[in-house]
Amino acid sequence: MNDMRQMTALGRSIEDGSFAIIDQEAGPHEFSSDEWEVVRRVIHATADFEFKTLMRFHSEAVRAGVTALQGGCPLLVDVKMISAGLNEERLSSYGCKVHSFISDDDVILTAKTNNSTRAIEAMKKAHRLNVLDGAVVAIGNAPTALLEVARLIREEGAKPALIIGVPVGFVSAAESKEVTLELSTPSIVARGRKGGSPIAVAIIHALLLLSAKAPA
Repeated sequence: MNDMRQMTALGRSIEDGSFAIIDQEAGPHEFSSDEWEVVRRVIHATADFEFKTLMRFHSEAVRAGVTALQGGCPLLVDVKMISAGLNEERLSSYGCKVHSFISDDDVILTAKTNNSTRAIEAMKKAHRLNVLDGAVVAIGNAPTALLEVARLIREEGAKPALIIGVPVGFVSAAESKEVTLELSTPSIVARGRKGGSPIAVAIIHALLLLSAKAPA
């Protein structure tokens, strides 16, 4: 496959230079080489070295994500902002389809009727449509979506391949990540309040690059 990064030589040299600076300034770490590819891309997207201390990986997280993507898994996102930032060419080359239900009319109506949140109802809809099983689930905005995914796993037997849990915020964001870390499901989490859709996008792009390097 072609290099997923910027295609001009100048663009690649700028990105490579940025990663070299990150490696130098970050210093020693205990991440595996594949995990560091993810962490430094998050740092690159944010210019925030605190993510070096915030990122947590299930022991099977990278392998599970790479295997799922190579197999053309569904990609379930909580908000369309994540979809907008993804490399469609790379995803389509694997046969991966991005799903976001948060703006669907039935999801909005159900959330209002039940005094729920659109994010919760979107995850429930994904489970009803069998999108959740085998999926890479990326939550960058809504802690309630992450909590609902955890509930669906514990109570209804949902089986996503990987959870990327990086919602940003002050209400339930940190707590939702701790709940995710307690699951046996592979996960990549940024602990605490920090996160956001750009973090989720950076993690997915790192996994896509690793997928291109790994044997299918």
